[in-house]
Amino acid sequence: MVLTGVLRHYATTLLATTPKKLSLPTIREQRSLLRGINLRTNAPQLSGPSFNARKNYLVQGYKDGVFLKDPENRGKAPANPMTDPAAMEGMMGMMKGNMMMMIPQTVIMGWINAFFAGFVIMKLPFPLTIRFKSMLQSGVATRDLDVRWVSSLSWYFLNLFGLQSVFIFILGNDNAANQMAQQMSQMNPGAAGAGMFQPGQDPDKLFQSEAENLEVLEHWSILDGVEDRLLATI
Repeated sequence: MVLTGVLRHYATTLLATTPKKLSLPTIREQRSLLRGINLRTNAPQLSGPSFNARKNYLVQGYKDGVFLKDPENRGKAPANPMTDPAAMEGMMGMMKGNMMMMIPQTVIMGWINAFFAGFVIMKLPFPLTIRFKSMLQSGVATRDLDVRWVSSLSWYFLNLFGLQSVFIFILGNDNAANQMAQQMSQMNPGAAGAGMFQPGQDPDKLFQSEAENLEVLEHWSILDGVEDRLLATI
């Protein structure tokens, strides 16, 4: 399992395509939306005048389309992501990652089912409740077997999700052998900051929505009444 994870990491690294350098208008478009989100999140850290100055600047820019990469396309339907080379390249990269994650798992699980189906390989040294029976004895249909016995198939799944710390120790935090990290990145591809806008999204609508969020935000500051609170503690 450890060797398979190491090989999968290096194979994924070799198959990964080098990300293209983003243009300055694209970076500005993405960072402008992120700036509005950060302003809403950290609004209590700012005083009233500072927050209002930043809010007015961003809201006016969002409404006027100042931060858009292509202002001339404002109001038009977003382009088909299937015709966008960047989007197609991203989908191909995700497909490669899925293949490198699923193919080794399928091969190893098929090999275990073919040669070790119904085998019990170890016994845990501590007692467990009956609820663990279905998790620890997959492929062993016996009701009277002690819960502490672990089948080969269950041991494979335990290793699959239990070796993440070993992979982090050997390959580092950002490794392709980490199953949970890959699943999380696929469910939320924008979390890493690689692209704030997903294929088919209209940046202008996101800007208008963020402008509305900033306008309806009721600002308060952690510095409000700080003098009275300080004197109250003396």
